[in-house]
Amino acid sequence: MSVATIAGAPPGLRSARPTRVMIVDDSLTVRSALSRTLDNEHDLEVVARVSSAELGLNELENTRPDVVLLDLEMPGMGGFKALPKFLEASPEVKVLVVSSLTEEGAEATVQALSMGAADTMPKPQTGRFAEDFREQLVARVRALGRGKAERSLASPPAPPRLAPARSTRRPGILAIGASTGGIHALNLLLRSYPASMDAPILITQHLPGSFIPVFAKQLESASGRKAVVVENDTVVRPGMIHIAPGDGHMTLRQIAGELRVRIIQGAMPSGCTPSVDPMLESLATAAEGRALGVLLSGMGKDGVIGAQALADAGGTIFAQDQESSAVWGMPRAVVEKGLASVILPPDKLAPRIAALMEAGAWK
Repeated sequence: MSVATIAGAPPGLRSARPTRVMIVDDSLTVRSALSRTLDNEHDLEVVARVSSAELGLNELENTRPDVVLLDLEMPGMGGFKALPKFLEASPEVKVLVVSSLTEEGAEATVQALSMGAADTMPKPQTGRFAEDFREQLVARVRALGRGKAERSLASPPAPPRLAPARSTRRPGILAIGASTGGIHALNLLLRSYPASMDAPILITQHLPGSFIPVFAKQLESASGRKAVVVENDTVVRPGMIHIAPGDGHMTLRQIAGELRVRIIQGAMPSGCTPSVDPMLESLATAAEGRALGVLLSGMGKDGVIGAQALADAGGTIFAQDQESSAVWGMPRAVVEKGLASVILPPDKLAPRIAALMEAGAWK
């Protein structure tokens, strides 16, 4: 088998076998189109093309894929029932849902992500596999496969440099940023977060605007807390989850002792909308640094600029660990900057967050 060099690899990661991909779709046309796209890349290898979830599960042990492209709507078991079975049978596999349901219904997308799918893409109509779709597909498969390659081939990493405590003041507000793999991580964190904690929670998750209301309902179910999609001048309330809209960036300002939301527009350094950076950066001033920022799984470096500003103001930064992240990009950025004082899986972060937060809401 040929050995591929991973472009943009961090120091210590020299070369890797191609990312192994399984395609699970009942359409022969779709299987062929996806396969042609991926086989054209030197660092990607399609190891199985199957027409049902049952066949995919049967082939897991023999083919050992790193990434599974899974259709949701298929005869037989179907993608929804199969998704947890794939993850149970092969915990390290990353599932990218490629399905028409992700385009037709936000509920299907958010449900798949909350169940553990690392990412989703809408399947183009037959005969319309445009160049932008092919580029996005390759980029997402490459990112999902890269994490495993980094863990297996990189030189043993030095212990992460944990940030020292910068303030004796306990944070009164929790702000979380996430992207690829983040919805599953958020579910794990919020289910483990004590119901008695009534400090406000702010969340910026990279999602299209049409998905955000469904995402809010899903978080309500997972956390047992009321969740709202914020607008201009929304007052930040104790015990509630406040979610950035999909078409703007959530920032905070303090007016007469209250934290209020201001939605801003425009491009951010990360290129993301909504972006985590403005949320964290604004808390450095609005909350006078009395905030805990948490970076969960996601591609890129969104959040590192805001985390630096918050830490400089006396705030605290936690990060999800590499092993539990679908893509260790956003958490990695704050870890490598030396900003994170705790680095753990989401369910283990929850009690550490609770131990640090004030019992009361923002005052």
